[in-house]
Amino acid sequence: MSSADIGVTGLAVMGRNLARNFARNGYTVAIHNRSYARTQELVDQFGNEGSFVATETVAEFVKSLRRPRKAMIMVQAGTATDTVIEALAEHMEPGDMIIDGGNAHFADTRRREAALRKRDLLFVGTGVSGGEEGALLGPAIMPGGATEAYASLGPMLESIAARAADGTPCCSHVGPDGAGHFVKMVHNGIEYSDMQLIGEAYDLLRRGIGLEPRRISEIFAEWNKGELDSYLIEITAEVLAHTDAETGSSFVDVIVDQAAQKGTGRWTVQNALNLGVPVTGIAEATFARALSSGNVQREAARQLAGPNPAEHEVSEDMIDDVRQALFASKIVAYAQGFDQIAAASAEYDWNIDLGACASLWREGCIIRARFLDRITEAWGANPALGSLLAAEEFSSAIAQTQDSWRRVVATAARVGVPTPGFSSALSYYDGLRSERLPAALIQGQRDFFGAHTYRRIDKDGTFHTDWSGDRSELSL
Repeated sequence: MSSADIGVTGLAVMGRNLARNFARNGYTVAIHNRSYARTQELVDQFGNEGSFVATETVAEFVKSLRRPRKAMIMVQAGTATDTVIEALAEHMEPGDMIIDGGNAHFADTRRREAALRKRDLLFVGTGVSGGEEGALLGPAIMPGGATEAYASLGPMLESIAARAADGTPCCSHVGPDGAGHFVKMVHNGIEYSDMQLIGEAYDLLRRGIGLEPRRISEIFAEWNKGELDSYLIEITAEVLAHTDAETGSSFVDVIVDQAAQKGTGRWTVQNALNLGVPVTGIAEATFARALSSGNVQREAARQLAGPNPAEHEVSEDMIDDVRQALFASKIVAYAQGFDQIAAASAEYDWNIDLGACASLWREGCIIRARFLDRITEAWGANPALGSLLAAEEFSSAIAQTQDSWRRVVATAARVGVPTPGFSSALSYYDGLRSERLPAALIQGQRDFFGAHTYRRIDKDGTFHTDWSGDRSELSL
């Protein structure tokens, strides 16, 4: 008997918690997993939280859903997703809906949406952020796909999503086909950058000034009361305050200093290169993780010379400079992410509302932060804003922090503490504000060795200099 409002297949932590979230909000939820034992385990442990329909086969799972059917996939991205989609589609009828809540590549989502549309099925690529706790208590949700799909699915997703302080659900229709998964991808890229910047701030306080983790924890906790208020700053303070039970050492000191990644940061950088959008903060954060895991190279470089710490002492006066440099660099990271979303929206004809995107990230997600309210307001006030850095509030904020920012980058170089995030953000900022860039020389070089041509500042047209001849200029 078809009795379930929505179904979830794939009951690892995220899928299980989303199914529980739906059930807690009054929906009857069909659940399915490749291993039926996991399905039964969910019912045994959490069946009292709401109404679940446990199913053993895909056919039974689909049959249990009310029409138009809504089946949410929470499985590993890639071929596993394609396999599950095909298994579901074989039992579905026109108008039914498949929702992919995993971290799929947006290009795969575009392909899947087009293929299922030909079969009169709706496909909704949906970004979900917030980790396992967010999935249960209220994540940020970024659905793409057809507008008619959101008309039916949207109210259900909005009911389980996190809510901002003003009561707005952190869920809205992002745009067609792969738009939802694209925005989630960039969200994750910004997350990479944000975490790298926080790591650099910690490193400067630890190695630059010589503070211990517990003291740094107190500093981050204090910073979290001001403009840096965010989930990542909050958990950083908690991690740094934690003591390892086995050794009695600071927890951060017993962790191997090699950062892993699952690919979304790399995807963001690859796509930015394709679009020609400089997301230098995300790129540096991604490469910093790769460098941390470069065992052979790091071991070979142990003997490389660095500055003498005794000759470059740093006082605690730098603590507030680090705070301001962190804030300025975070603004740049978010600005670059929004630039990438805007470029993709134009490239793929998605018509994404950047203010609405910022609004989605205000609660529930990993990069939630107090200043996302201000970002939402900035895009709302001027949707045609060329760069977030041009918004009065943020340009003024950076103007007030830039002296500290520059001191921190210079000090880090002097004492030998790597700050690729801080440094690249400052270089990006200086590049944007420069009236003239050395790109003019690069164009001259390109024309010299490859006849790639150039444009002039004093007249229209495209030109080439006959470098191997009389060096006369040709108008092309």
